[in-house]
Amino acid sequence: MLVEKLLLALGLVLAVEGAMYALFPTFLRRMVRQVDMVSDVQLRRGGLIAMLSGVALVWLVN
Repeated sequence: MLVEKLLLALGLVLAVEGAMYALFPTFLRRMVRQVDMVSDVQLRRGGLIAMLSGVALVWLVN
């Protein structure tokens, strides 16, 4: 059951990310270039916030 949920979550992430690349390739290319201007500390903080938000959302749904 846990494996099924993990695979479902992974599939959803891949579907959303794939849709973003398919629908907005120019925007995403511009965003990737701008990542070089962000410090490692800012990237880590943003990643940590995104991770914690995702875990909290999954916890609330379950």
